[in-house]
Amino acid sequence: MKVITKLATSLLLTSSLSFAATLATVDGTKISEEDVNNALMQATQGRLAQLPSDKQQQLKKQFLEELIAKQVIFEDAKKKGITNSKEYKEQLDKIIASIKKDLAIKLWQKKLFEGIKISDKDLRDYYNKNKQEFMQKESVHARHILVKDKDEAKKIVAQLQGLHGEALKKKFIELAKEKSTGPSGPRGGDLGYFTKGQMVPPFEKAAFGTKVGHITTTPVHTEFGYHIIYVEDKKKPAIKPFNEVKPYIEQRLKMEKFREVMQQKLQALKSKAKIKYGK
Repeated sequence: MKVITKLATSLLLTSSLSFAATLATVDGTKISEEDVNNALMQATQGRLAQLPSDKQQQLKKQFLEELIAKQVIFEDAKKKGITNSKEYKEQLDKIIASIKKDLAIKLWQKKLFEGIKISDKDLRDYYNKNKQEFMQKESVHARHILVKDKDEAKKIVAQLQGLHGEALKKKFIELAKEKSTGPSGPRGGDLGYFTKGQMVPPFEKAAFGTKVGHITTTPVHTEFGYHIIYVEDKKKPAIKPFNEVKPYIEQRLKMEKFREVMQQKLQALKSKAKIKYGK
């Protein structure tokens, strides 16, 4: 079963080729943005997008330098005749044979996976039987202005008090862009929607306890500084509609079916193959 899971996981990692900008050229050999991204995806096990943008840029520079170093060493290895040696050619043949096998298996899996169809009835049945799985928690859409000093926070609150509706929102966004030290400042302090447990407790309590279209009149103190919070919207707990979660359900059911079909295919192929264990 572990083999099936491993094969199924590798199938999902298949990606398409894309055109990318050239980041460096070493003795005529181009190193593209795609080359760097591929190296990064392997190193982070596909979790590159989960890293902060500044960390991504730092890693991209680091991996670009590593690829440049590899290319420089490779060019020197060619000059020294290593690529013409018997040892190099023997190991290269083994690697090529392994790549050929892996590629054939991946494409075989891909074809098998794409041939699996899930009916709309099965999708809806799963949705109806597992609605709690698609429960959307209560959430708040908030903006905030973050400053280090409590007195400065109080002055900002004073500027906002007395304003209502669009006038309050417009002024809040203006002050967030001007004064907030948080990364959301350039976006007018916009934090988007978040649920309970995603923010530090004092911030979360204040945000969920403030009415829509209002601000926190008392600065909220956290480890990051002092916040003035504007609540833009709230969503009550609700089950996500079928059309919204349909792609997720389809992918899940296809993968479950794929594992089942893979197991059957492997058993059938192994029963026909001449397999001997040991010497």
